[in-house]
Amino acid sequence: MRLALLVNDVATEVDEYTTTRLARAAAQGGHEVWYVGVGDLELGQDDGRLVARAHRAELNGQDTLETFMERIKDGEVRRVVMDDLDALFLRNESIDELHARPWASPLGAVFGQMLKNRGVTVVNDPSSLVRATSKLYLEEFPESIRPRSLVTRDPEAIERFVGQVGHSVVKPLYGSKGRNVFMVGDRSDTNLAQMTEAVLQDGYALVQEFVDGGENGDARIFLLDGQILERDGTPAGFRRVPKDNETRANISKGGHPVGMEVGEVERGIVRAMSEKLVSDGMFFVGIDIIGGKVVEINAESPGGMQSLERLYGVDVGPTVIDALADRAGAGG
Repeated sequence: MRLALLVNDVATEVDEYTTTRLARAAAQGGHEVWYVGVGDLELGQDDGRLVARAHRAELNGQDTLETFMERIKDGEVRRVVMDDLDALFLRNESIDELHARPWASPLGAVFGQMLKNRGVTVVNDPSSLVRATSKLYLEEFPESIRPRSLVTRDPEAIERFVGQVGHSVVKPLYGSKGRNVFMVGDRSDTNLAQMTEAVLQDGYALVQEFVDGGENGDARIFLLDGQILERDGTPAGFRRVPKDNETRANISKGGHPVGMEVGEVERGIVRAMSEKLVSDGMFFVGIDIIGGKVVEINAESPGGMQSLERLYGVDVGPTVIDALADRAGAGG
């Protein structure tokens, strides 16, 4: 399989992250692997083909993730015709680009759609990803598996919702890594106006009913083609526990991962989501669960494979890559 991983910028890739592990698994499997940044593409000079300034991801038998990534970054930049790929894995994070490089934010999905139309297998499906990048995507799933919520830019509507529901979480509709996520006790909370103002600076607000158990963190579970990702009989899931008095369990906010048993509650949630995820082309996603409710769907560059590897000694990367090769009809 000829595979490219589209990232924000090759120079800023981190060796520990999930994308590096996916690239390692693909290289170990004998596939031809390339890294391409969102700003590394050209159109028009090669008979209308999409061409990239790409970095080859070649694995040495003695490589650590660090040396693997160093060689990717330091290697010769080559021109690769993207139309000739078997598969493109969209691993860029558009939300991270909104402030620093707004021009780059939509282009992963745009280029992905272009290549999909030219016969390249693109995951996750770029057309659906435009919706799935927003937290609004969760509202398309059954009410039974998600908390009560409100999407608005009206501060008074937020106050009314909190007054009706009580303990709530207020966060940006487009956001990541726990930025501007606030807990609200009730409408009398003296900081509600300040919290609302901070969230609305990023656009629409999503207000969710607080789910009991949230103070103890959340469960991150990976899904592959609408099913719980497993490797050697181990389900790909772990719990994220917040640090000290922090209310957010994001690893980027100091949360730490602990092992978990994926039980019937979690499997029932996945069954309720599976058909739609498959229909929408959501090949590889992470879902965050608290108290039997999905609080977030991570469809764009879901991360956390390093936690699975450390907790269980299992590398799920080969399972993901094998499924992608099968989907692309490219074999191993």
